[in-house]
Amino acid sequence: MLSFAELNPAKESSMPHIVPKRTLNNREAAAYLGLSPGTLEVWRSLGKGPRFRKHGRRVIYEIKDLDDYSASRIVETRDTAEILRGPHA
Repeated sequence: MLSFAELNPAKESSMPHIVPKRTLNNREAAAYLGLSPGTLEVWRSLGKGPRFRKHGRRVIYEIKDLDDYSASRIVETRDTAEILRGPHA
């Protein structure tokens, strides 16, 4: 098995390696979804809303889960349904 150092050799650059953030706290997740932090807090207490993780008292949302939740809330209108069906369906 390869070690971490073998899988991730040091780069010859003076710039630090930046890892994109995959998780957001409650405040960040609320802003990401355009909601208030209190809304997410209430939803969690009711068992609603996007998936989340708890690490002790800390609540963490994965961006993928926020995107999946948002996508699941899409509502088709007559106009969008017609576009999906085609004009002569």
